[in-house]
Amino acid sequence: MKCFTRFHNIETILGPRCTRRFMARFAFGLLLLMSALLSGGLGWSSSAHAADATYPVSQFSDGKAKHFTYKTPDGITIKYFVVKSSDGVIRAAFDACDVCWPEGKGYTQKGDFMVCNNCGKQFKTTRVNEVSGGCNPAPLTRNIENNQVIIKSSDIEKGKRYFDFKGGKK
Repeated sequence: MKCFTRFHNIETILGPRCTRRFMARFAFGLLLLMSALLSGGLGWSSSAHAADATYPVSQFSDGKAKHFTYKTPDGITIKYFVVKSSDGVIRAAFDACDVCWPEGKGYTQKGDFMVCNNCGKQFKTTRVNEVSGGCNPAPLTRNIENNQVIIKSSDIEKGKRYFDFKGGKK
């Protein structure tokens, strides 16, 4: 079986078995290079919005809190949730608060309330993203554009302190 004409000289020099190995390695190297370039892994900057979290508004129409995670470049996993409250507003908050965060337990939803899994305090979903401090879910800035909920990665990373358990509890 003949190789492509432009690789004919390689086959003559290396032989047919070496040529196949060379082509496989070449293709693999090209694949690695492309994935590194696309992921920004070679130091090329990617779009500032590439790491932003976006969700269709329709994903929250059932009024149930959806929990998400975001991994920071230094390996810390930040947890947050988005919920459409009973007043029709889509809200977002970190899955932590100023008081109970060292326990790392977060919140669960019971009806129209978010409940702290550590102390049991209940918070009406209509207050999420409006009230901060104490055991309230820590607010997370979100925007709605073109039927998309957009949470900037820089805003998510502001909640890193609630999930950095180095030397702490969890």
